[in-house]
Amino acid sequence: MKRLKLGALLVSLAISALLTGCDSDNNDRVDVPDNPVPEPEPVTVGFEVTVTNLTHGQPLSPIAVVAHGSTLQGWTVGEPSSSGLELLAEGGDNSEFLMAFEDAGNFASISAEAPLGPGGTDSFSLSFAEEEEILLTVATMLVNTNDAFSGVTRIDISALAVGESLQRLAPVYDAGTEFNSELAGTIPGPADGGEGFNAEREDTNFVARHPGIVSRADGYTESVLNQSHRFDQPAMLLSITRTE
Repeated sequence: MKRLKLGALLVSLAISALLTGCDSDNNDRVDVPDNPVPEPEPVTVGFEVTVTNLTHGQPLSPIAVVAHGSTLQGWTVGEPSSSGLELLAEGGDNSEFLMAFEDAGNFASISAEAPLGPGGTDSFSLSFAEEEEILLTVATMLVNTNDAFSGVTRIDISALAVGESLQRLAPVYDAGTEFNSELAGTIPGPADGGEGFNAEREDTNFVARHPGIVSRADGYTESVLNQSHRFDQPAMLLSITRTE
């Protein structure tokens, strides 16, 4: 009887030790977390902007195209031109104009590589991460002028669906930074080949719709411009299509 009790006791102790070991293993177990959900890939949007020069005798300087948010603007009628806009409107150089947008955090920007002649068409492709609000600014100089530029700013293209398009006519503005003298040596385009940008501001110093030129055909004998350089209508037709 004593041997049986001792044997039973040993078995009981062994089972107890085994169970204790199992509890210890359970307490030391490290739960493996579920696989983290990957971040969704950013959605890319794409737009094609086609520009047609509607003028009879005004080549357009390399066109600047910018997609940006609601806090940015290319110009404001009645307000002074930025230094970048002055450089563009007087000399056709859009580098500083585009750099100001880039420094402020635009979505995407592009520039043409060459001027666009009368009747010509050029296209630009923009691609960037999708944003809630997408605005478009396009600008160029009418190079046979002192400081005329054409463009649109803050055109809302957010609601365009893929494959959908909209069109806009771009008026002509006066940068207000250089007097519209039309004298020889003051116009950078092929009608004169004169000076482009001049840092001195000698006109109204605010942006306004351009009143047009007064050519030799209008009796202004000192002008280097002729009737082919006139403009009394929008200078550009813009067609904007969402591609992705």
